[in-house]
Amino acid sequence: MVEPTPYGATFLDWIACASAGRGEPAARAAAAAGDGLIERVVFAGTAGHVLDFDDTYLPGLSHLSAPTAPAALVLGAELGRSVGEVVDAYAAGFEAMGALARASHPALYDRGWHPTAVCGVAGAAVAAARLLGLDGERERAAVAIALLRAGGLRAAFGSDGKALQVGMAAAAGVMAARLAEGGASAPLDEVAHGPAGFEAVLGASFAEPSRDELAVRETWIKAWPCCLQTHGAIEAADRARADGLEPGAPVEVIVHPISLEAARCGPEPADGLQAKFSIYYCTAYTLLHGTPGLDAFRGLDSEAARLAGRVEVRTDDALLESEAMLSADGRELRVKAALGSPEQPMDDAALAAKLRDLAGERLVGVLDDPDRPASALLEAAGLS
Repeated sequence: MVEPTPYGATFLDWIACASAGRGEPAARAAAAAGDGLIERVVFAGTAGHVLDFDDTYLPGLSHLSAPTAPAALVLGAELGRSVGEVVDAYAAGFEAMGALARASHPALYDRGWHPTAVCGVAGAAVAAARLLGLDGERERAAVAIALLRAGGLRAAFGSDGKALQVGMAAAAGVMAARLAEGGASAPLDEVAHGPAGFEAVLGASFAEPSRDELAVRETWIKAWPCCLQTHGAIEAADRARADGLEPGAPVEVIVHPISLEAARCGPEPADGLQAKFSIYYCTAYTLLHGTPGLDAFRGLDSEAARLAGRVEVRTDDALLESEAMLSADGRELRVKAALGSPEQPMDDAALAAKLRDLAGERLVGVLDDPDRPASALLEAAGLS
């Protein structure tokens, strides 16, 4: 098997997440909405994000593959493009979105926006523009048109709305590129920087990618299928469990304030989807059972739900955004960057195990041949 490039690795991770997520309620609803190109992009984008197991770019606190990969893959298949062409377009969109998310962080989060959806329209537009062969002027028009549709709220976290708004962002980017291909235009400078533009209205900062600051180098491939801002607490709890901490012991977890903005569900999540966004629940679950796997959030574990009330969570803005400290029974454990981070990446065996858990053997070797039709890749993932 050919070793994937960094973009190939994140793209393959997203495909596996989408393959596993395609049967989730939000993805099924998206699939039922229609079978045109735009609806199929919404479906693929929703499927890839619904498990919250896809990659995350911490400097922008955004899932960069979530809108760019479905835009590239579904449009690429529609146009008869190859896997290599799709991955190249995806990489361009990935970096365009990463630059925008990085420049706009934490301002978007502080205002309640969902950066993956807000910035994803631009990344998806760039990916689609590359596949459509648009020149620089037309690509900039596509980005400007896409920014007119920028939106998405953190209020959706813990519900179907989180994944759906990412799928809709991917589709908005594809539509913007097709409109630009047809001759439509909008002034990017005015849309981005004007007095009633993207920056002024959303509190964001528009930026374009730089070769000196590639987002793919700072992207997490997640080890656990839940909000990234629970991962430090999960790893700390797993270490405490290995050290003999009893699951019922009172526990204090300290995180950066943005972690509680992202993992916004409290100690009493209503269902498994909300539990993915509860530091309280994820800590209790890990102390009881070890780190959560793919099936851990199919529903609520009754014992973990009960013990979540014995977990106290407080914030300290002196910590790193992904950092967590756990104190219990005289122990103090600190995790600066959990498993899956660029500082502590999963090894090849762990990555392979994740792909098998998500997609079985369906995706083995799917990126080995760059000349393979993208439609075959879509079919292999069960997204066609």
